[in-house]
Amino acid sequence: MLEQLGLIGTIRDEDQSPEEPETESETEDQPIVLNRKKKLGARGASDFNAGFEFGERDGPDDDDWVMADVLKQLKNKRTATTLDQKIEKIRKKRKAEEKSSESDATGGSAGQEEQEEVKPAVGDAAGGDDDDEDDEEDEDEFDSSDEEILTKSDTLRDKERRGKKRKTGEEAADSFYEDASQYDDQLMFDDMNLSRPILKAITALGFKQPTPIQKACVPVGLLGRDLCACAATGTGKTAAFMLPVLERLVYKPRTSQVTRVLVLVPTRELGIQVHSVARQLAQFTSITTCLAVGGLDLKSQEAALRAGPDVLIATPGRLIDHLHNTPSFELTHIEILILDEADRMLDEYFEEQMKEIIRLCSYNRQTMLFSATMTEEVKDLAAVSLKQPIRIFVNSNTDVAPFLRQEFVRIRQNREGDREAVVAALLTRTFQDHVMCFTQTRKQAHRLHILLGLMGLKVGELHGELSQSQRLENLRRFKDDQIDILVATDVAARGLDIDGVKTVINFTMPSTPKHYVHRVGRTARAGRSGRSVSLVGESERKMLKDVVKSAKNSVKARVLPPDVILKFRDLINKLEKDVDAVMKLEREERELAASEAKLSVAQKRLDGSASSSQSQRVWFQTQQERKQSRMSKALQEFDLALRGKKKREKFVKDGRKKELTSEERAQFELLKAQMFAERAAKRERRPKRARALPEDEPPPRTAVNQKAGKGGKKSVFDKELTNTCSKSVRQFRAGPSFADRKRLGLDRKRGGGSR
Repeated sequence: MLEQLGLIGTIRDEDQSPEEPETESETEDQPIVLNRKKKLGARGASDFNAGFEFGERDGPDDDDWVMADVLKQLKNKRTATTLDQKIEKIRKKRKAEEKSSESDATGGSAGQEEQEEVKPAVGDAAGGDDDDEDDEEDEDEFDSSDEEILTKSDTLRDKERRGKKRKTGEEAADSFYEDASQYDDQLMFDDMNLSRPILKAITALGFKQPTPIQKACVPVGLLGRDLCACAATGTGKTAAFMLPVLERLVYKPRTSQVTRVLVLVPTRELGIQVHSVARQLAQFTSITTCLAVGGLDLKSQEAALRAGPDVLIATPGRLIDHLHNTPSFELTHIEILILDEADRMLDEYFEEQMKEIIRLCSYNRQTMLFSATMTEEVKDLAAVSLKQPIRIFVNSNTDVAPFLRQEFVRIRQNREGDREAVVAALLTRTFQDHVMCFTQTRKQAHRLHILLGLMGLKVGELHGELSQSQRLENLRRFKDDQIDILVATDVAARGLDIDGVKTVINFTMPSTPKHYVHRVGRTARAGRSGRSVSLVGESERKMLKDVVKSAKNSVKARVLPPDVILKFRDLINKLEKDVDAVMKLEREERELAASEAKLSVAQKRLDGSASSSQSQRVWFQTQQERKQSRMSKALQEFDLALRGKKKREKFVKDGRKKELTSEERAQFELLKAQMFAERAAKRERRPKRARALPEDEPPPRTAVNQKAGKGGKKSVFDKELTNTCSKSVRQFRAGPSFADRKRLGLDRKRGGGSR
C-alpha cells in the first residue's frame, strides 16, 4: 500500500534495529576524504542556516533545569588561557615562521620590492575575514602531492575464531539464592504497577517500551528483594533501579524527612548523569534528590544534606567526608543501598572506603548491585551483606553491544612507536567526528590532545588531572558537536551515556576483558550501531584472542597502507618542537598560578581574615595510612611502574637527562596495563575468607546439602571425637606419639636416673 503511494514506512516494534553492513571486499567501500576537503565541501552549503532549530523538541532539554543546580556548585577557577588557545598560538607562530623562511628562500631584490607594494592591499583585504585565513592555514598540513598516498583505502579482513568459546559468569549461580533472569517479554510500563506521576515522567522522557533489564529488575525491586543484575552497556540500567526506588518513595511516611536511598557511583560524571535521570523521573512527585560528588561546592552540599533528601547520589570519597564532617548527617535510616558499576565499587581501589560506608549503613536494608561486567569480587556477596540475593543476568558478563562492529589494527614487534601515527591517520582520514579515543595514562591523553590539535583537529580531553569545571565543559562541548574527538582515560569508560558516539578507538588494549567491554560500550548504545577500533601489539595478542572468542559477530582486521603511516610519522617528528613549546607555556602558567596562590594565602594571614578557629576536616584514615594505601596501588608514576630497584634508579637517572621517545612512551602504556592485569590475576588467585553464616538465616537446602545430611563426609574433628576403634582408644591411652613428644620437647630423659 505504502509502496504504491510512493511513501516510506516507519520501523515497527517487531523489526530489528539497523546494523552496519559487513564489508566483504578487501578494501573499504567508502573513499577516503581528508579533513580539509571536508571543510571545503561544508563551506559550499551557505544557504543552510547552522543556527536553525525546530520549535518543538521530542523531550525536555536537560541543560535547562536538570543541570542548573550542578553548574551553580562549580568552583570557577580563573585560567589565563585554555590549552586550545595555546595550541592555536603555537600553530600560528609555526605558520608565520614557515612563510617567512619560504619568502627568504625564493625572494630576490626585485621580488622583495614587488612584495612591499602588494602587501598593504592584501593586508586590507584579509583584515576583514580572519576565519578564511585560519581555514587556509588548516589546509597546509599536507601538500597536494601527498593526497594520492593519503587517500589510499584501508584493507579489511575477517578475524577467524580459534578454539572453543569460553563460558563466562553463567556457571557461578551457586552463590545466589534464586535466579530471575527469565522475564515476561510482553511486560510494558503500564503493567508494572507504577504510580501515575512516574508513568507521566516516563512518557515525558520519551520511553516507549522497557528494555530487558528493566522488565526483569523493576518487579523484583518493587518486592524489596536484594538483587545482583548484569546487562550489556547502554541497556537502561539506571532507570531499572531508579523506577522501583521512586515508586516505593511515593508512599513514604511524612513524619520525618530523612535520607532513605543511597546510590554509590565510581566517578563524578556518572554521578551527575544518574542525578539528572533521577530528577527527570521524579519531576512530577515530591521526592527530593541530592548530589554529593567531588569537585562541587561543599557548603551547598552540606546544606542540602541537612534538609534530609530522599535520594542521595554520591561518590565514596565525598560521602565519607560528609559523614565525618557534616553534623546531623548519618546513614542509619538508609533503607535501600544501590551500587552502580558494582564491580568497580568493590575492587581494591575503593575497598577501604566501601568497608567504612557499609559499617555506617543500616543493617536492615535492601541492597542492589548493577554492572555490565560481574566479577568474582561481586559474587563474594558477604562483602556487602546481601540477604538471599536474586541473580538477574540478562547478558553474559563479557557481552558487547549487539550492533557493535569490532576492528583491530596490528602493531608490529619493533613498531610500538607508530601508535600515535596510526591514531592520527585514522582520525584524519577515516573517523573524523563523534570519536572517543581511550589511553591508559593521563600523560598520553594530554600529549594526544596537543598533537592532534596541532594537526588542525578539534580535540578535547577528559581525565582525573582536570578540574571539575574543565571536565564538564569538555563533555558538554563534545555532546554539542563543538569538538569532534574526545581523548579520555578509563574515568570516562564507565556508565557515561554520550549521545551520538560513532567510533571508539583504543590507543592500547585495556588491561582486562571487562575494561574492554566498558570502553567499547560508549558506542552502539540503545540499539544503535557503532564501531570500535583497537590497536594491538605483540604483547597484547592474548587479550585479542579472548575478545575474538567471546564475539558473537564477525571481527575485522584493519590494515593501513605503510606509506600513510610513514607520512604521519614524519609529520609527528616535525611537530615535536611545537608540542614542547605548548607544554612549556602550560608549565609557565602553572608556576605563575602557584605563586599567586601562595601570595593570596600570605596576604590573608597578614590581614587576619583566615581565622584559626576554622576546624580541620577529618578523614577515617590517618595521613600516613592514606599515603601507604596510595603508594601500594600506584600505577601511574613512571618510577613506581618499573619493577626492581636497579631498574627504577636507572630510569629516574636517565629520565632527568633525556626526553622519552615515542617507543618508550608506548612501552610504558603497555607496562601499566600488564601490571594492572597481573594484580587482578593475583587477587583472583587469593583464597577466599572463611565466613560464618548467621544462625537465624540457614542456607537453602540443595542436593549437595541433603547428601551430606544423610551420611556424607564428616570433618576430621568429628571423626576424632566419635572414633571408638581399638587403635584410636590405644592411641588416646598411650598419650602423645614419639613425633609429638619430640615436637613438644617431652622426649628428654629425666635427671636422677630411672627406678
